[in-house]
Amino acid sequence: MLKPILFAAAAIGALAAPVHAQTEMTVDPDRLVETVRTLASDTFEGRAPGTRGEERTLGYLIARLEALGLEPAGPDGQWLQKVPLLHTRLQTPRTLDFATPKGKVAPKLAEDIYLSTIRPEDAARVANAPLVFVGYGVKAPERGWDDFKGADLKGKVAVFLINDPDFVAKPGEPAAGKFGDRTMTYYGRWTYKFEEAARQGAVAALIVHNAAGVGYGWNVVISPGGENYDIVRAPDKLTSVRLQGWLSADMSARLFAAAGLDLAKLEVEARSPQFRPMELKGVTLNADIPVQPEVVTSHNVLGKITGSKRPDEVVMFGAHWDAYGQGKPDAEGRIYRAGANDDALGIAGLFEIARSMNAGPAPERSVVFGLWTAEERGLLGSEYYAANPVYPMEKTVANLALDILQTAGAANDVVLVGKGQNTLEDDMARVAATQGRTVTPESLPERGLFYRADHFSFAKRGVPVMLLMGIAGASNLKQGGVAAGQAWIDAYTGQCYHQACDAWGPDWNLDGAVQDIALTGIIGAELANSTNWPQWKPGSEFKAIRDRSGAPKE
Repeated sequence: MLKPILFAAAAIGALAAPVHAQTEMTVDPDRLVETVRTLASDTFEGRAPGTRGEERTLGYLIARLEALGLEPAGPDGQWLQKVPLLHTRLQTPRTLDFATPKGKVAPKLAEDIYLSTIRPEDAARVANAPLVFVGYGVKAPERGWDDFKGADLKGKVAVFLINDPDFVAKPGEPAAGKFGDRTMTYYGRWTYKFEEAARQGAVAALIVHNAAGVGYGWNVVISPGGENYDIVRAPDKLTSVRLQGWLSADMSARLFAAAGLDLAKLEVEARSPQFRPMELKGVTLNADIPVQPEVVTSHNVLGKITGSKRPDEVVMFGAHWDAYGQGKPDAEGRIYRAGANDDALGIAGLFEIARSMNAGPAPERSVVFGLWTAEERGLLGSEYYAANPVYPMEKTVANLALDILQTAGAANDVVLVGKGQNTLEDDMARVAATQGRTVTPESLPERGLFYRADHFSFAKRGVPVMLLMGIAGASNLKQGGVAAGQAWIDAYTGQCYHQACDAWGPDWNLDGAVQDIALTGIIGAELANSTNWPQWKPGSEFKAIRDRSGAPKE
């Protein structure tokens, strides 16, 4: 049995207002393991939204929050916030092929192409739709960049490169430094590209897969198995293409070559603001794919500790309870993609923070724990909450998120996601120092992780955020250093990310996760017992939103 670990941080100058002399946070690794093993067990069937697995998960989560002494924090004093979701599942295609000048090409699903839809229709149909290469598909007037140049994409298929135009730009190239260099901006995210394709009038959108550019392999791309989710939208509010998805690198090169184009050469041309969309002459997409749509009601789970002095001001912790549910058997016969690390471990961390905080005096501000649904389907649970908040965004002091923590042991550092965004990174550095750790900026900023977890739903509304995510960069482990940290990332993202093997194992070493949970809890507890309001730093794209919200500036 491992003993609970007590962390304490002295409050020193970084906060704008006095706090308790010392903030303590106790984290029990044995309880972390117990929670993870329970949530990742077959009983919960992979915790997919709208399934029997969700029903069982909700019951378990509510029981745990009640046992921890928390109060319901959802609408009307309930534990749950309903989240209406559109769930779609593609069936066997009646038609799926590309017509090319060199003959018909029939791509194999999951091998050559991956497709899904988020439209509430019984079939996804695209007839003789020309393919148009739009480079990176970025429309960013504030950066002097427009890959579309007024091109008419109505009724066509937009083909994109992943990431930003400067992702692989060399010094001296026109794109160099125009975006975030190796740090992905929102323009580089696949979600943005699908959204922009719809805004441009395209009927479908396909992204050329590149593992370095997106941050994961083809196995992760295809892991949803043709399923997709969206928030339920009125018919006149639909803004999605009929089909969205990915082309493998090999299939992409084949289609471009059939049109007499060199994809590798065009990738270089796309790194210039002078790039113009280019039609793949003679290449069209034909698809008629039955769709099984259904509306399911999923749920966020919300618990709180009510503040003793300023209960209307809220410090929020968040993690997502959902995973990928049932899939095809893996090599060991496992069918449930239960997300032991992603993100049962984050949920376990929230329970430990709640336990530690509720064991002491009531905080001055209210502390809310958000256990989100449908993160794996596009941050939908947190997005729904942020669009329909129980507690106003301008009164939400900060959102602190746990989503994938490294399980390879204690570290000499903590990895910062989103360097230069807000003052919470200064608090991170201060508290990390009390743990004998330094702060290391994410080493894989090209993966755009700042935009890929539930905290982003709050950042978009101006709420300062902090994310702890183990795959953002190699930890400098006490045993094995950075090389060992990178080896853990490579093994996890290369084999088990969104797969059935994301399961608890006896090789897990939670010492590093305990450090990160405690750090997050201490920062949140300090905020809950102060009058400090974290601020976005100059240059952040979210500063103006917060400034307009009326939130205090001190």
